[in-house]
Amino acid sequence: MGPKQMVFKKLSRDKSVGVYMGRRDFVDHIDFVDPVDGVVLVDPTQMKDKKAYVTLSCTFRYGPEDEDVIGMKFWRDIYQRTLQVYPPLQEKDRSTHTKTQEKLLHKLGVHAYPFFFELPDNLPCSVALQPALTDVGKHCAVEFEVKAFSSKSQDEKPPKRSTVKMMIRKVQHAPQQSGPAPSLQTAYDFVMSDKPLLLEASLEKQTYYHGENIDVHLNITNDSNRAVKGITILVEQVTNVVLYSNDNYVEPVAVEQISDTVASGDSLDKVYTILPLLANNREKKGIALDGKLKYEDTNLASSSIVKEGVLKEVLGLLVSYRLVVKLKTSGEVRAELPFQLMHPKPESGSEGDEEVVCDELKHCSVKGGKDNEEEEEGNASPAEG
Repeated sequence: MGPKQMVFKKLSRDKSVGVYMGRRDFVDHIDFVDPVDGVVLVDPTQMKDKKAYVTLSCTFRYGPEDEDVIGMKFWRDIYQRTLQVYPPLQEKDRSTHTKTQEKLLHKLGVHAYPFFFELPDNLPCSVALQPALTDVGKHCAVEFEVKAFSSKSQDEKPPKRSTVKMMIRKVQHAPQQSGPAPSLQTAYDFVMSDKPLLLEASLEKQTYYHGENIDVHLNITNDSNRAVKGITILVEQVTNVVLYSNDNYVEPVAVEQISDTVASGDSLDKVYTILPLLANNREKKGIALDGKLKYEDTNLASSSIVKEGVLKEVLGLLVSYRLVVKLKTSGEVRAELPFQLMHPKPESGSEGDEEVVCDELKHCSVKGGKDNEEEEEGNASPAEG
């Protein structure tokens, strides 16, 4: 048997439309974003006077998922575009852009129709704030969704049984060329001390991968008359909610308490290691996470890389990291080193002659819901540790 290519499949409840996609992660390369492509399968016997459409949307959610709470909506559409796929407005050859689409069209037959969206480069990435375990049904997240539906017109609200939704993600990977390694040199003066305390701190590189140890080099020369009674090293995640407010969330995601001391007149030159992981922050509210798909785990949110000239106000949630060094003395001694935490760029695979294998995504019924409304993949449901 030859190699196989996994394809994600999801059908509406009445089987009138179905979505097939070769991937659900689309990369923001800063200069451009991977286009979103796939195929919609249509059952013409159920169409009659209806048409089939596919919509790509980016939504910022910031409250209860129930749309009818006290007559208010807790989301904002950042981007939305809809295409008519049936009856087709152009020949299939002209609207087919990828090898995966070609293979799907061949496999699914004459009632399959391709779709292709080019994402603008000023949209946010998929990211969410982790809710408290008691905040059921509430979340703050940037979500991307592909929706196919059948209706008499694009503006008509389609019945839920004729609608199918598939969550996708917009992600960023670590740049191939990293910037200079962060470092600092600073002196702290104390009252009634003739000489300062000198602190040098440095990292080995600017960009670290999720799950990678971070080595911190500290050089302390204590010429002051105060003693350093202990050292704290921590990684702080800084999340800026820029779309509907200007809230900042600063949360420690890794902490190391070190008992090393530096007496007056002494020095210390040592390397310490710290590791920020979601596994150690499962129950902490307000931690930013990378967008997740149902039944998959996620990780701490990756650092946001913003293209020059893009308005930050439309980017939803911006995430950054800094390593903080605190020295326990009679005064506050604090130093910060900004760095990036990201995923490495995966090896690019070529679209070859792999056999297409479909992975069907199931609907989940919500008890008491009308018309068996589907429960889609969440972007920030509390993960079980």
